[in-house]
This record gives sequence, C-alpha cells and structure tokens, in this order.
Amino acid sequence: MDAQIENAIEIAWNPGSNQALQSQAFEFLNQLRADPSAWQVCLSLFTRNPPASPVVRLVCLEIVNNAIHAQAVDAAGLGLLKQSLMGYVQQHYGGESEDAVDPPHLQNKLTQTLTYLFVFLYREGWETFIDDFLALAQRNNNIPGVSMYLRILNSIHDEIADVMLSRPDGEAKRNNELKDLIRERHMRKIAESWRDLLARYSNHSDHVVELTLKTMGKWVSWIDIYLVINQEMLGLVLPVVGRTRGDGKEDKVRDAAIDTFTEIVAKKMKPGDKVEMISFLNLREIVTQLLASPPLNDWKGTPRYDTDLAEAVAKLVNTIMADVVRVLEDKEADPGAKAKAEQHLRDFLPSLLRLFSDEYDEVCSTVIPSLTDILTFLRRAGQLPPSYSEMLPSILNAIVLKMRYDETANWGNEDEQTDEAEFQELRKKLQILQKSVASVDENLCIEFLSNLVANMFSTLEQQGSQMDWRDLDLALHEIYLFGDLALPNTGLAQKSQPNKIAAERLAVMMSKMVESGIANYPHPAILLQYMEICTRYNSFFEDQQRYIPQVLENFVRLVHHDHVRIRTRSWYLFFRFVKTLRAQVGNVAKTVIESISDLLPIKAEVPGNDADDDMSSDESDHSADAVFTSQLYLYEAIGCISSTSATPPAEQAMYARSVMEPLFSDMSVHMDRAKAGDAQALLQVHHIIMALGTLANGFAEASAAPAKRPQPHEAVSAEFARAAEAILIALNQLNASDEIRTACRSAFSRLLGVLGAAVLPQLPQWIEGLLSHSSSKDEMAMFLRLLEQVVFNFKGEIYNILDLLLTPLLQRVFGGLSEPVSGTDDEIQLQELRREFVSFIQVILSNDLGGVLVSASNQATFEPLVSSIIDIAKTLSHGNLVPSRIAFNVLGRMASVWGGPDVATIGENPTITSTTPQPAIPGFDQFMIDRFHGLCWSVLQDPAFRPNTDAQSRQILNEIVGIQQVLYAKTGEAFVGHVQRVTFPQLGADEATATEYLRVLTTSSERKPVVGWVLGLLKGRR
Repeated sequence: MDAQIENAIEIAWNPGSNQALQSQAFEFLNQLRADPSAWQVCLSLFTRNPPASPVVRLVCLEIVNNAIHAQAVDAAGLGLLKQSLMGYVQQHYGGESEDAVDPPHLQNKLTQTLTYLFVFLYREGWETFIDDFLALAQRNNNIPGVSMYLRILNSIHDEIADVMLSRPDGEAKRNNELKDLIRERHMRKIAESWRDLLARYSNHSDHVVELTLKTMGKWVSWIDIYLVINQEMLGLVLPVVGRTRGDGKEDKVRDAAIDTFTEIVAKKMKPGDKVEMISFLNLREIVTQLLASPPLNDWKGTPRYDTDLAEAVAKLVNTIMADVVRVLEDKEADPGAKAKAEQHLRDFLPSLLRLFSDEYDEVCSTVIPSLTDILTFLRRAGQLPPSYSEMLPSILNAIVLKMRYDETANWGNEDEQTDEAEFQELRKKLQILQKSVASVDENLCIEFLSNLVANMFSTLEQQGSQMDWRDLDLALHEIYLFGDLALPNTGLAQKSQPNKIAAERLAVMMSKMVESGIANYPHPAILLQYMEICTRYNSFFEDQQRYIPQVLENFVRLVHHDHVRIRTRSWYLFFRFVKTLRAQVGNVAKTVIESISDLLPIKAEVPGNDADDDMSSDESDHSADAVFTSQLYLYEAIGCISSTSATPPAEQAMYARSVMEPLFSDMSVHMDRAKAGDAQALLQVHHIIMALGTLANGFAEASAAPAKRPQPHEAVSAEFARAAEAILIALNQLNASDEIRTACRSAFSRLLGVLGAAVLPQLPQWIEGLLSHSSSKDEMAMFLRLLEQVVFNFKGEIYNILDLLLTPLLQRVFGGLSEPVSGTDDEIQLQELRREFVSFIQVILSNDLGGVLVSASNQATFEPLVSSIIDIAKTLSHGNLVPSRIAFNVLGRMASVWGGPDVATIGENPTITSTTPQPAIPGFDQFMIDRFHGLCWSVLQDPAFRPNTDAQSRQILNEIVGIQQVLYAKTGEAFVGHVQRVTFPQLGADEATATEYLRVLTTSSERKPVVGWVLGLLKGRR
C-alpha cells in the first residue's frame, strides 16, 4: 500500500506524466482522502527513514491533517500520532541528529498538524505539549528546535486567537477555553522563554530574535500585558529597536521590534492604563530617536533612506495616536487620564506630521487614519481651547504641502502613469482631510489658502516661466478646491448658502488668475489646471463677462495643444465652458467655428489586435477611439454656441450647414468601400453619423426642458432634415452592421430635438432601418423607447403617421417576442423588450391615440396585440413583474377607452343603471369578461404570484383590482353574473364568498380595501 500511494503521488505531481495515468492517480488520491484509515499509512510514509520525496511527504501529511481536522481519528489514533510525530520532531529538531531539517513548506505543514493535535489533546492527553517543545528550544545552540518551538506558538495563536477569522460559536468557545488553560498552565513559562531566547540569541541569531519578537507581537493581544512590559524585557527589546546597520540595508529584526511595540500599544485596556503604558514605555523618546536616526534623518532624500523603517514607525505612531484620541473621546475616562492623553496628543503630533509629510506616499498613507481621527475629534469638540486650535495651522500646512508634486515627478510621462494615478488618489484623501480642517476652523483655511495663492501669483509675476511648475500646480489645485469653502452645498458640512468671505476671495483669485497670463505658462499640467478651474467656476464669468473673450481665446488656442492629454481633455472642457456661457459667446460663433474647423475632420482608425481598452483610464487612454470620443465634444460645443436665442435662425442654419457639408461629402466618399465591407470605411461612416447626431444634440440643448421645448425654426429643421436623410441612406445600405445601427439610433434620438415635426414623414424609414431582421431584442427595446418620446412630443400630429406604420412596427416586435431564448443575456433582453413594448402601447393610450390600435389599417393586428399583452401580463417569472404590471395597466386603459359609458356605479350604494353595455367596439364587453377577467383570476391562482410577501406582486394586484372595478362599471350585471356563476365556482368558493367579494369591490371607491380582501382570500387558500 505504501508503494502504491507513493507511486500515485509521484505520478500526480509529475508534469511529464501521461495525462490518463495522471487522472487515475488523482482519482486514487481522492478516494484515499475519503478513507478513514488512510492517515495511518500516510503517517508511516511521512516518518519513514530513509525519507520519501518532499512532495510525497507533503501530500501524506496533508491527508493526516485532514483526518485530524475532520475528527476522523479516535483517541487511540491521536495518541499514536502524538507519539510518532513527537518522536520525529525529537529526532530531526532535537539538535543531536545530523539529518537536515525539513524544507520550510514541510515545516509549515508539520506545524499545522501538531497544532491540530494541540487543539484536541492539550486539555487532556498531551498536557505537556508546550513543555515538550520548550525543552527543544532550551537545548544549547539548537536553532532548529527554537525555530520549531516559535513556529508552534505562532500557529497556536493563528488557530485559537486570531480575531480576523470568523468562527462558529462552538469553535470560539473551545478556543476561549484553550486560551484560559494556557494562561493557567504555561503562560508565565512562555513569557520567560521569550526573555531567555532574546538574551541568548540577541548577538548570535537575527532569525531567532525576529521570530521571537513576532511571536510576542501576536500573543500580546490576549495575555497579561505585564508579562512583556517589565524592565528586564524592555532592556532586551529596546537595544534592538535602536540599532542601526552601517550598510543601510533593511533590518527586519529592528522592524519586528517596532511592530511588537505597535501590537503592545494596540492591546485593549482601560483608558487610564493605556496612557500610563504609553508613558511607561517611553514611546515618545523612542519615536523621536528613531526619526532622528541616520536611516530616517541623515539619509533622507537618498537611496539609503529606509522606507521599511519609516513605515514601521508610522504604524506605531498611528496606533498610539488612534488610542490617544479614543481616550479623549471616552466620556467615562477620568480627568487625569484625559489630561495625560492631551499631553500625548501634543507630544506625538510633530512626529505624526513628520511621517505624514514623508516623501514616500506609503508612509504618509499609514498615518492618515489617525490624523483623520484627530480632526474628527476636534470637529466634534465644539469651541476649541487654545491648546487644540494651535494644532490646526501645522496640520493644515502639512496637508497642503503634501498635495505638491515631489521633485522627481514627471507629469505626463507615459512611463509614470501608475505613479500619477496613485498620487491623484492620495490627493483625494488629502482633500478630505483639508475639508475636515475647514469644518473645524473655516476662517483659518480661507486665510491660509488665500495667502498661499497670493504668494504664488506674486512669485509668478517675479519669475514668470522660470517659476517651478510644482508650486504653481499646488496653488491652482487649491484654487480648484477653494470652491468647497466658497460655494453652497459643498464641503463636509453641507451649506445652503455660500460663505460670503470665501466667495469674495475666490473672485479675487479668479481675476488674478485670468489677468496673470498663466494660460501661457509652458508646462502642460498648469494649462490643464487653468481650464479645469475656468470650467468649474463658470458662474464667475457670468458675473465678470469682460474676461470671457480672453478665456475663450485661450481655450481656442489650447484645444490645438501638442500634448495629446491636454488636447483631448481641453475638447471636453471647452464644451463645458461654452455650454454654460452659450448666451455670452454666441456672438463669436462664426469666429470660433472657423478657429477650430481644422480639428473637425474625422479620421477613423480600426483598432489593432493588441488594443486593450480595459487597461486605460479615461484620462490616460489616447487610443484613436478615445480621441474620437473627445472630438465629439467639439461638435456639441459648436452646436451650443451656434444656437443661442440671440442668433438669427438663418445664421444658425448657416453654421450647421458649414459643419455638416464636409461630413456629407466624406460620407459619400466612403460609402462604396463601406458597402464592400472595408472596416476602416465602415468605421468612418459610423463616426460621421455620431458627429451629426452630436452636433444636433448641441443645437437641441439650447432649448428649454423637453416638456416645454418649442418647435425648432424651419431653417434649422431643414438643415438637420438633410442630415437625417444622409443617415437614413447609410442605415439603408449598411443595415447589416450593428455598429451602424447603434450609431443611427443614437443620432435619431438626438435629431428629435431639432427636427420637430419634420421627423414624422421619415418615421417609416427609421422603423424600417432600426427594426430590421438583423436587430436584436435589445435594439428593438431601445428604439421603442425613442418612439415613446416621439409620440409624447407630437401627439397632436402623429396620428396618421402612426396609423400607417403601426402594423409593420408591431409585426417586427411580435417577431422579437416570439424568438427562442438561449442564455441569461437573451432572457434579460426579452424582459426589456416586453417592458418597452407594453410601455409603448401605454403611451399611445395615455395620449388619446388609442383609436390607431383599432383603425381599419390595424384591425388585423388588434387580436395578436391583445394576446401579446395578455401573455406578458401572466408571465410572472423573475425580472418580468414590472412588464406584467404595465401590461395589466394597459388592459385596464383599453377597458376604460373601449368599454363604452359606465352602466354601473361604485360607492356606498352601488347601482346598475342599465342592463345593456354599450362598448365602443361591438362585442368588446363580452371580450373583456372572457379575456381580461379570466386573466386576472388566472394570475391570482398562480403559485408564483405572491402579493403577501412581494412588493412588485402587490402592485400587480393593485392593477388587477383596477381592471375588476372597470369591468364592473362597464358591463354591470354581466360581470356580476359571471363572478357568481363562473369565477368563484371554479375557485371552489361558495356563494357567500362571491357575494362578499362583490360587496367589497362595488362599495370601495379606493382600491386598497379590495386589495386587502383579496390578500386575505389568497392567504386562506395557500
């Protein structure tokens, strides 16, 4: 058996093994793991001498592990394991054998196995567990035994005391009991062993010292703190903390000693004890000396600077300050403890700010949590005493200076994009801290930042382009953030009114910025900041319109910048700027269009196989596709400035024509190649269509909100009608391309705002093109959504067009609804098509266009239309409840529209005024009872319909009740008779129940009581 197992493992883990043979080996090993007695064979294989290969021993030990952990080993078996493994450890780790110790991965697995044995036997069966391994460590110069002992201690902590792991209640209880037993039996011995190991090996083995310190750091969270905080132990640890390597290389032992102090400080204890411990450990002196040591002071700014040490000290200071703040916030802490905590706060703040200001952002980020805690505490403290308010200037200064690019930064360098992204993330965190300072003392921030910006402009005036771009960027960044102080509804404390002083300062900053000529500074980062600021504070230019020509001129120049990042971002910012100030810049539309016309020609580039859009952010993506997306903003900007109310319609049309004519010509040139399947030509046509639609969007947005939008002027409408015709030609000839259909659908939605009623004669062509046989259900749904907008906007004029196109439109939709579904995506698209289909019919009925559904042209589709709506209404699968609700609403509207005048009333005294229904469509009264009423009760009996527990189902029930009341009002006695003689007998309900239902239904003017009654009926029947 041993040889068979060994052979199977060798085959399974040999990459060169035959695949079929390897599969058999894995299958055999899986069976072996399930065999409750296999651990015995595996144990002997692991301990065999001569030893098996490392992989065989590792797999065998893993099988033993699983057996112990799964509690598949009885007491006798555990005893055998104890005896065999301890004998193995004695032989290989006792310091007397010449055999090599196991490799690290085997030591880890052996440690885990022994830890499992500890868990099951320490209470009873192996009470001397710790003594046995401690004996190995106490032998002279037995470093393998020491290492095994410390590994075991670390593993025990991870198994029974690691708070990061969530455990079942039974396991947590067992672990707590084991910790209590350790404290009772061995904790003092263990602490003494740490002290002994540090004393014996401090000058002989860094490995042992490091491992001992890490073990102490783990265990300190759940043992008596005074076992590690005493003069003798500190006398051994402090020299390690303060030692410095002359070669400047990383010192893992020293870092482990600092981490140990961090864990000691982090131990939970009473507020008074915590501040006393910080004082006793003399941590202020330790931190001060560490920060003054050569690795962190003399070597600052050099390659020898020890970032690992800086991070370790930062963790320590962060932990100390977080605990100090916790004491200050503790309402139950005594005044003495709070006084000491305040002193610690003042003592450690300089060290905190030194680490916060470290040139390495990893070090800075380590102390941000505690600095956030401090600012949160100060914000909640209300009126600050001088001792606290004196801290704020130094904190604010450190925050602001940390926002500055460091001396090694090369902005815009493609090789440093990751560093740039990380720095921008850090700036976001720093912005939150700055907002926190402002929430404590807003006036301090206003004065500090005002002075910073003023000094920057003064330096710029003196030095001009020689000024360090980093200083200029910092000041501009602070101008950008200053809006958090000056504008309403910004900052941490949302304000409904702006800060008047801050608003005045911001206006001064903006004036100085525009007048300073900073837009001519040579560094691209400054130019980008300039445009971002002008776009953010557009309201300033509404008040100070004299600056607009100068800024607009700068924008027109900067959209031609050589740096691709500046150029493409400026296109978007230019659009934002002119969109907001369109009324003020419309008078120079012709000049602007001529100035940027060289940027408008479209050059589509087919992406190569190596293109990977997912790897680039929006700002760093300079692919041809990303550049085109930015180029579209130029078209929309032209639309904005060309269509102001002050611009005569004839001029608006001229501007539109001047931009579109080159696009028409370009489309004509590429059309034949696109039809032949040329990928570049097809993409060029796609881009041109998108540009035409985006230009139209710029014109459309000049109008009021869509609900109040006036009809566009005929001259403008005529120009965009030409664009629509060009797009329709492309759609007709390139309909097989889903990219072209997508672009055309996007353009159609944007053209609606500028075409006005001119779109109506073109609708059949749009439907023919956008609802082709190639169209997916998703495309149909999106187009129906657009048609809803058309119906709403032109309800008075669309009847004849709708009458003409409804049947072919519905036939396309019916085809999409009946297509087989394959896969989750297909199901989601079908649900979306159902929803948009019933929503479209709902819009028709809501806008008094219901006659088109039953006109002579569309009578043949009425029956399939109603059947489709009924099918959707009774489909209660997940994701279809919303379409079902809308479908019931549509059926209710149909009943109201074509059911004729009411022949019955609903109220406290319901009456049936006529026995003969008079539907608008002959026979529709009986049709409603047969189809609509039957549908309602079919759904109510569906087990998937759960209105008692599902909110969406309850909404459907509300619509069902509405239909029931409409049917009663329109058919009267016929409805009552059907309920009594057909519906309720089929339900198995007696006549009294039917009578009660009719009473509730006919006397309740609101739906709520009827809904409640039906809920009770359903609950009683399920």
